[in-house]
Amino acid sequence: MKRIITGVGPCTLTPNPADPFTILVRCVISQQISTKAAESIYGRLAGIVGGPPTPMAKIAKLTEAQFKECGVSGPKQRTILAVIDHVKTYPELLPGIENRDNETIREQLTAIKGIGPWSVDMFLIFGLGRPDVLAAGDYGVRVGMKRAFDLPELPKPDKAAELSEPWKPYRSVAMWYLWQSLDNVKEENPSPEKRPKPGK
Repeated sequence: MKRIITGVGPCTLTPNPADPFTILVRCVISQQISTKAAESIYGRLAGIVGGPPTPMAKIAKLTEAQFKECGVSGPKQRTILAVIDHVKTYPELLPGIENRDNETIREQLTAIKGIGPWSVDMFLIFGLGRPDVLAAGDYGVRVGMKRAFDLPELPKPDKAAELSEPWKPYRSVAMWYLWQSLDNVKEENPSPEKRPKPGK
């Protein structure tokens, strides 16, 4: 990690000042695509509803054609709408979410259809700036670990968790450095999630 940190430079990971709903939308958009593509799609979506922070009421009124025009796929449309429906049903979900512990947030957000562990990890790391989150299922993190530890194959999530033990309580910072370390390295099968920044 010393070699990676020296090569990358100071960590610039900071919490996102946007509202929790906006951060969640960005997490959904960022699923399975590159950072550049996600930022472009979010930019178009923010433009069509009047700019960030993303107004939930305006997004709820978008048609399928309007979502598609922004580049939001069908499954992601359904997830965004599921988030809106869930927030309407549980209005206490998002206010004060930054004051809850990671596991409570994980349990509450994964109750929303389409929001899985990866999205919650990104919400915690890039949205709330939580310092000790391990995105063990992220392909880019596993590639970074494979290279950093000179492993013969990509580590499974349980192995990634084992390897990350010395990084506690700053595993989010380690994740950031692993993502950054992939920027200038050509990967045989590059992942679109290698350096996600949904909360930026």
